[in-house]
Amino acid sequence: MAKRPSKKPESVPEGGATAVADAPTSPAKPVGRFGGKGGRGGRGGRVFKSVYKTGSAKGKNLVIVESPAKAKTINRYLGPEYVVLASVGHVRDLPSRNPKGVKNPVPGVDLERDFKPTYVINEDRANVISDLRRAAKDVASGDGQIWFATDLDREGEAIAWHLAQELGITSKQAKRVIFPAITKAEIAKAFSNPHPIDEDRVNAQQARRILDRIVGYQVSPLLWKKVARGLSAGRVQSVAVRLVVEREREIRAFIPDEYYEIKANFTNELAKAAGLAPAWQKFIAQRDDKNNPPTIAQQTHWLEENHGFRAELIEVGGKPIDILAPKEGEHRTEAQNKQILDRALEIARLAGVKNPSVDVTEDQSAKGPAKFIRAIKGDIDPKTPYKVESIETKRTTTRPAPPFITSTLQQAASSRLGFGAQRTMRAAQQLYEGVDIPGEGPIGLITYMRTDSTHLSGEALNAAREYIGKQFGDKYLPEKPNFFSSSNKDAQEAHEAIRPTNPDLAPSNPKIRRALSDDQFRLYELIWQRFVACQMTPAQWDSTTIRISGGTDPSPAKVVTFKTTGRVLIFDGHYKVSGVPRGGEEQTLPTFTENQPLAPFAASVLQKFTSPPPRYSEASLIKVLESEGIGRPSTYASIISVIQERKYVEQQQRRFYATDLGEVVTDKLIEGFPQIMDVGYTREMEAQLDKVEEDHLDWIDMLKKFYGPFKKDLKNAEESLVHAKAESQPSDYKCPTCGKPLVYKFGKNGRFLSCSDYPTCTYASPVDREGKPRPAAETVNVQCPKCGRAMTKRVGRFGPFLGCSGYSDKENPCDGLLNIDKKGKVTAPSQPPLITDLPCPTCEAPLNLRNGVRGPWLGCSRFPKCRGRGKWAELDEAKRTGLEKQMAAHDKANPIPIIKTMDGIALTDAMGKPLAAAKTVDQLSGDDGSSSGEQTLESVADEMGV
Repeated sequence: MAKRPSKKPESVPEGGATAVADAPTSPAKPVGRFGGKGGRGGRGGRVFKSVYKTGSAKGKNLVIVESPAKAKTINRYLGPEYVVLASVGHVRDLPSRNPKGVKNPVPGVDLERDFKPTYVINEDRANVISDLRRAAKDVASGDGQIWFATDLDREGEAIAWHLAQELGITSKQAKRVIFPAITKAEIAKAFSNPHPIDEDRVNAQQARRILDRIVGYQVSPLLWKKVARGLSAGRVQSVAVRLVVEREREIRAFIPDEYYEIKANFTNELAKAAGLAPAWQKFIAQRDDKNNPPTIAQQTHWLEENHGFRAELIEVGGKPIDILAPKEGEHRTEAQNKQILDRALEIARLAGVKNPSVDVTEDQSAKGPAKFIRAIKGDIDPKTPYKVESIETKRTTTRPAPPFITSTLQQAASSRLGFGAQRTMRAAQQLYEGVDIPGEGPIGLITYMRTDSTHLSGEALNAAREYIGKQFGDKYLPEKPNFFSSSNKDAQEAHEAIRPTNPDLAPSNPKIRRALSDDQFRLYELIWQRFVACQMTPAQWDSTTIRISGGTDPSPAKVVTFKTTGRVLIFDGHYKVSGVPRGGEEQTLPTFTENQPLAPFAASVLQKFTSPPPRYSEASLIKVLESEGIGRPSTYASIISVIQERKYVEQQQRRFYATDLGEVVTDKLIEGFPQIMDVGYTREMEAQLDKVEEDHLDWIDMLKKFYGPFKKDLKNAEESLVHAKAESQPSDYKCPTCGKPLVYKFGKNGRFLSCSDYPTCTYASPVDREGKPRPAAETVNVQCPKCGRAMTKRVGRFGPFLGCSGYSDKENPCDGLLNIDKKGKVTAPSQPPLITDLPCPTCEAPLNLRNGVRGPWLGCSRFPKCRGRGKWAELDEAKRTGLEKQMAAHDKANPIPIIKTMDGIALTDAMGKPLAAAKTVDQLSGDDGSSSGEQTLESVADEMGV
């Protein structure tokens, strides 16, 4: 079937777009790739100075790219007949406000005229546009041409289109060039094969932008009315929050099942078994300085040194034991859970454990069987007869992983390097755009980093194979290249995987190490290793499984069987580059023969409980976003950033928790907008956008089909949704004042408990993350550094802290706060940094100057969003001297307070660190022990935002 012609993008005076959904007040300000707000340099960034000198492009060609770094690298390859200028991201966007006198619910989008967009030049890009217009005029006066070399995805295509519109060039006239890597060969190939601007790709980007604008600007005001002012909704981000909220509720509702594992340590040196038993008990009783027992890896090492090994009991009488965890989705009855302990003890006796005993403690905070913690004690008799029943050894192989795509790079950088998605993409962007290599100049070190394709070009495969053969030899080189299919069936940005542009530029090269920042180097090493390894031969192992049978009762129905496994690396293959992984439980087994007698010297009967689904990490959340088709490679990092900035989710120990605000907003959005909050519908919308780009689907028709049902949902939601503060939910708690039930209510800062008999009874209490009442604030013997009043111990979302007892004083409030360290001692608030006029080398925001233990150091003022560092040692002497004088004056004006008790005893030193002799907060609580009194709705109102 012939494709019908694509509909042209609206040719209007001004335009641009970002990848992040809006809300009218723009409460969340994700930082763009070039310092602005939103996707690629939207409004909100710094104003860029004019850099173009009139006349310098006469008789030359003009090349326009996004970033100055990319311009510098490209300019190196193009030569003197080209002038390369940067747009510094998007130059136009939909306006954030309507013109005076215009009433439009969605600024910049005419909902009555086929969603016609109106664009405006971003204020901070006015000088950029002026420069580009002057340069274009100079080019037009000669024989030169204008080339649009922006990135090869939808956003890059849209930037090229908006620039062409501003310069009066049609899409067909435009010379569009794209390259997956900024290398001489790729640039030469691109400039030899220019093409028009892809209007379908522009339409797909424009449709996404308008969709996000409609949802943001029409749903957010509804949240202001129904939940709280300042909130915002996003078409994709709100669905991502829903995933975290649903996982939170799965965990909350989860009731564990009890099960048991029986393990034993064996040796094939029978005479030593009796002596190994006390030696093992002595070893396992050791504790480190954090009171932790030996790790699994340390236990495995001890066993190997003492010719022992670990095995797990799997069968009794040839049948699988029935004390293990139930299958996924199955649960035991209460009666079955009660019987399981007796069965575990019976099996332990059959295995040789003498007189097992059980100690029980109760955990009232746990659910179901987990309320009763059982410690089973007993020693195994070394004389219990066991023998090797069978030995099975087979050769196994481990294939290399595919080269990185955007999502897998973000996941690997999160799990292996501890990088957040934004941090990963920032470093990747710098590696792609070019880094100055000593003696070489600026070089693009990796291919384009926004991709969902594992495809590798023929040139890349040849380069990898040549490098492997030269460096490691033929045995590491497969007969044919390794090919990998994409895991994402909706892959739409069909260019190459993320790889180094030249494998010869290895991380081990001293020039590379010196040229890269720590973040750049660690990420480049990860990308380089994955790429080279993916074209190497599989690793080979000899995997051995040993079955051990025996026990106290030789009758066939009572014989117990243990199993142990181990493996030995025979050939390292691709691990030659990436390193051999080693799990803590992986054992190197002694040499065995069938029927060989063995002796047990230790046994453990461990009570276990099934676990709830794990909380999402950045890596696992990105993985589910990808698998569910929510967002695209270019949006994963912004989704992760925005849902945290809006305080709908928060991270603790690198895991996501839904906040009370996130849960309430999600519930309201699901109730009011079931369609746009549906994961399947969101996936379908992404597929529709792909069809706009790839199959000429009419983007206006697509928007009309979306907006009709959405408009009805919006009207119904405005009429039917009840304000969150007017709702209450039952709890399991009774009011300590009057005995009536407590109910959960919602304030701007989260849930709290209130007496159901309010206003007759005014009792109220903040709650912890599990919804349990937090105790009344306890006064401690610590003086507030701001006002001198006593501090009170409080518990926030990130743990305990001290707050001034005068916080709620209506006449003279005080917001003094003190942190509590891991040892439970008070620490002084940190000294504010000195903000300098030096730009961050990463994002160009001002650098902060601090005094550290090793002297002055410069860090980005936007930390942790940006982790750029300045180089103090490389500043000239006059600059360092001036900053040192400023720092001295700053230190004098902002002294670190010495924290004291109410009677003047110092708790911290001049650097704010706890004194060795200082009491802990718990000990200081005992000095006074008073409570701030009964909690009332009035007393918690400020804290909960009521």
